[in-house]
Amino acid sequence: MSKLYFRYAAMNAGKSTHLLQAAYNYEERGMRVRLFTAALDQRSGVGLIGSRLGLTRQVETFGPETVFDSAWVGPGVACLLIDEAQFLAAEQVRQLHRLAHQHPVPVLCYGLRSDFRGDPFPGSIMLLALADDLEEMKTICACARKASMNLRVDGEGRRVVDGEQVLIGGNDRYRAVCPSCFYSDGGDPQRAPGLFG
Repeated sequence: MSKLYFRYAAMNAGKSTHLLQAAYNYEERGMRVRLFTAALDQRSGVGLIGSRLGLTRQVETFGPETVFDSAWVGPGVACLLIDEAQFLAAEQVRQLHRLAHQHPVPVLCYGLRSDFRGDPFPGSIMLLALADDLEEMKTICACARKASMNLRVDGEGRRVVDGEQVLIGGNDRYRAVCPSCFYSDGGDPQRAPGLFG
């Protein structure tokens, strides 16, 4: 039976690398997969999934207008893999859940659980509610504890506490931190001690 999977983590946990490895495993066995990333995430380029290890792959993109239904899957697809799943709309997550249960195709979603303020993304809320299988992928904070939160930083490495939920960026804009370090500066937008060198 197919399922909807949600693999979530803070930044730098290897989500994109894991997704690309899963695609490779299917394809090595002669199976067809479809890979997607959010159209608004163009860090690696338009329609590219890129990992920090240097792996990249051209993929399809999804946006607010994308409808995930049975006609959309196509024949012979063994698996759907979705990167940056936090940017899915709640209704799109419901569509993917329905797809996994009405068609023999597992749907593997990879993404963040929360933003730089500790607030959840709408797509992540729905994935946490509907996914049949949840897995937290692990990474570490600069203090060596498990990182489960994301900090946004400015060009000088100072913490940013206000702004739009979505600001695309990588290591230049975000840091994965443990909850203790996330709260260590009391929300002061100054550099958090010990985190940024």
